[in-house]
Parts: sequence; C-alpha cells; structure tokens
Amino acid sequence: MEKEKIKQAAEMIIKAEYPVVLTGAGISAESGVPTFRGKSGLWKKYDPEAAVSIAGFRRDPEPFWDFAQDLLLENDIQPNPGHIALAELEKLGIIKKIITQNIDFLHQRAGSEEVLELHGTLNRATCLNCKKKYDWKDLVPVIEAGNIPECDNCQSNKIKPDIVFFGERLPQDALKQAWQAAERSDLMIVIGTSLAVYPVASLPSVTKENGGELIYLNVDSGQQDYLFDLIIKGKAGEILPEILKMID
Repeated sequence: MEKEKIKQAAEMIIKAEYPVVLTGAGISAESGVPTFRGKSGLWKKYDPEAAVSIAGFRRDPEPFWDFAQDLLLENDIQPNPGHIALAELEKLGIIKKIITQNIDFLHQRAGSEEVLELHGTLNRATCLNCKKKYDWKDLVPVIEAGNIPECDNCQSNKIKPDIVFFGERLPQDALKQAWQAAERSDLMIVIGTSLAVYPVASLPSVTKENGGELIYLNVDSGQQDYLFDLIIKGKAGEILPEILKMID
C-alpha cells in the first residue's frame, strides 16, 4: 500500500508547478534531535519558562544553555536522507521553498537554499546588550566546556541564539514569505509535524483554500488529517529518497 502511495506522491510532485514543503520536529528526530513534546520530549525534562522564554533568559541564561547542550551537542547531529532528498529535489528545480519550524539548520547543511525558518535558527546568535553577532560554531567550544558564552565586546553573558523564545514574535519577514509561498503553492508536502502550533499550523489550509493539494508524511497521525489529499505513514528518511528515485 505504501508503495502505491509513494508512487502517487511522486506523480503529484511531478505535476505540480509550485510545490513547497513544510517541516517539523519529526524529520529532525530521525537525525537524533530530541523532540519537545511527547512522552520523552524535552519539555518533560526542562521547564519551558526557565529554558526558552525571553523573560527567563534575561533573568538567567544558564537553563537555556543546559537545554541547548541537550538539544544539539549530546549527539553527532547530521542531516539524514530525508533532508538530503529534499535538497536534491530543490536542485532539480522541483521544490521551490522549504518552510520549517526547526531551528537546527539541518536543511541548509544538507544543501537546501530556499529555506524559511519560522522559529529562527541556532546557527547565529546576538548579544542582547551590545548587539554583536556571533556564529554558533564559535560558541560551541564554550558550551561543550560547560560554560555560558560571554560577549567579547561588552562582557555580557546574555548572548542569545537567533531562535524565537516564548514571549517573542515570529520573524515577520519569514512568516510573510511563508504565507505567500503557501498561497502560491499548488502542492504542499507537510513532513514530521503534528500541526499543533499556530500560526504555522494554518499554512496547509492556506494552500488548500487557494486550490492546492496536500500531502502528509509522518510516523503518526496529525491534528488536521482531514485536510490532506494523500497521507503516508512512515519516516521521511526512508520515504523521501524513494520518491526522489521515481522523479530523478
């Protein structure tokens, strides 16, 4: 049955003029990035208010850096075959945009260029005091040593990654571009998200309302399954390469 669905997905992608992709934590989980919700999610271990709220970070940045180490530094996180297949589909001129809720920059590391990061990225950071910019890779040795990064310009310990904390607005330019892509898209492929977090969870409806089709790829059911024209249960790292083979 899944082989037939994979074939159908490939046919839908080939037919589409402006296919876009929306990804969530599920695709990154296949690379070893911990998820936030669920039985073993990070919110069972960390208090979101202390770890990833802007008010909590301003009070004390240490809980965030403990959280960040658990999120990305405990494992050797690398793009998986799902990320790589999406990058290949972009290089072929098929996928036009990847809209992601993920902050791990795995899409870019896999080779994707047209990526809209709706929750920001850990790839960059900014000192909240003097606004000096930092690359994530320059902060990693400090974090791995168990220390809190300090700004070498003003000595503040409030270097904040450019991710959206609770209490902050989503990046409005990226959100506007995502909405425009969803409106233009005649096919949206939703991967690894339960569509529980708004306003991002509204994007498939935008495509649907504008006459587009929807494909859902995830290991579990989502909260908007009724919207989708095709649902494939499984791992992105296994199914997306199979779709790519049928297209390439």
